[in-house]
Amino acid sequence: MSAGGSVEQLLRQVSPGRSDTYETYESLLRALAESRLWMLLWNGQAGSPDAQYGNMEVGGYGYAPCVTSAQELAASGWNRAHEVVSGRDIAAALFPDRWGIWLNPHTPGGGIGIPWLDLRRIAAGLDRLPAGPLRISEPSLEIPQFYALLTQNAHHTPAVRSMRRAWVHPALGVPYLAIGLELYDTAPHSVEAARQMMRQSISAVPDGLPVSSVAMSDDYDPVAMWLRSQSRPFFDRDAQGVAAAPGFGYGYPRAR
Repeated sequence: MSAGGSVEQLLRQVSPGRSDTYETYESLLRALAESRLWMLLWNGQAGSPDAQYGNMEVGGYGYAPCVTSAQELAASGWNRAHEVVSGRDIAAALFPDRWGIWLNPHTPGGGIGIPWLDLRRIAAGLDRLPAGPLRISEPSLEIPQFYALLTQNAHHTPAVRSMRRAWVHPALGVPYLAIGLELYDTAPHSVEAARQMMRQSISAVPDGLPVSSVAMSDDYDPVAMWLRSQSRPFFDRDAQGVAAAPGFGYGYPRAR
């Protein structure tokens, strides 16, 4: 499907920095996932070993410039080669190196940038990952029963090395409690053991409270990045004295 219709229409409706455009921006991401993009090549030809996308830096972040249709390509005046790629494919190719795309930089206003975190969402599935920008903080919920059961089950799950927690408020959707899981390894049986631990613990979660787990080994997950830099474990198998206080300590709300 060509990107020339819905993508270009949505681009005209997105105003950077305005919260009332988050839903429109989300629609733009969905359209990009199903569309084609004309990636501008600085070197080489499409499909050649020396092909290299153009690059630009905005706010300290890297972007590969592109246009959204053959008509926009002609309007841009680009006189080097280009490559036509699906939005989902270019998202999967660029986000691991933390590169975003910049749509139609030649247009009045300079176009719109799609950062690498949103390319990651396009590649993985927009419904699977929360919409940014995310507001992340320490949880203030007083749910000691859940933390106590989770810690107890973690003690009986040797694959789990440590656990952290965060309160995540996406740009769209309801806030939720995130549990960061650090495993000793990411073998399938270890991952399944951690999932089973979460399933066994979820019964202690109050009704209506969404809970999600986050792999601490994911170098691209913004919640995992926040947890690594801003929080300490509330369960740490390798630390001394963890088993002595499963119901209180860092990461647990103090009983009133």
